[in-house]
Amino acid sequence: MQSFTQSLHEAVRLVAAFDGDLREIILLSLQVSGMALAVAALIGLPLGAFLAMSQFRFRQVILTIVTALMGLPPVVVGLVVYLLLSNNGALGPLQLLYTPTAMVIAQTILIIPIITALTAQTIEQLHHEYKDQLSLLGLSNSARIKTLLWEGRFDLATALLAGFGRSIAEVGAVIIVGGNINHVTRVMTTTIALETSKGNLSLALGLGLILIAISLTVNALLMLLRNYARRAANE
Repeated sequence: MQSFTQSLHEAVRLVAAFDGDLREIILLSLQVSGMALAVAALIGLPLGAFLAMSQFRFRQVILTIVTALMGLPPVVVGLVVYLLLSNNGALGPLQLLYTPTAMVIAQTILIIPIITALTAQTIEQLHHEYKDQLSLLGLSNSARIKTLLWEGRFDLATALLAGFGRSIAEVGAVIIVGGNINHVTRVMTTTIALETSKGNLSLALGLGLILIAISLTVNALLMLLRNYARRAANE
């Protein structure tokens, strides 16, 4: 068993070498999480805006449920998607199980509540602030939603980055529906879990360093966006 110092040194060497297998794993991770974020944004942004601006029965109940689903257990999502995509499942004929598409579906389900809830919170505040001006302009509901989505773009970008951070770090659901197949569905988090169980701590630690770097980058972008939004609001 290598010492931590030896493993760290070897991990840095592997990251610096950046061989084909490592590039493939990182690229697939970014592709899956990026696609999941895009789909979740297409659903979550308009849905959150609609919930924020509409008044109907059970609206508050739905918002409460969406907010609660932000903490949805990944393994439960993975199990549900697995059952849907398995041969006996409703979507079994599509043969999507153990493919990157299955991983995208699982990650999308996980981050839709995050984007929806944060969007609803942002748009509700903006709608309360600009309600009179929007009424005077006589804008339709769809036009109001577009206007408020644009006005809240910095806060909404923060919501999207938060969703991306959740998806890129996901391991439980993607192992269940992806199967962690080499050169097919192996991403950073699943590789870390596999290599750690095999005792290959150098590769696991190297991928962990890359994952930390991505997380730090996402958080740095969040801070920059928030600071930029504050400066723009004060001007």
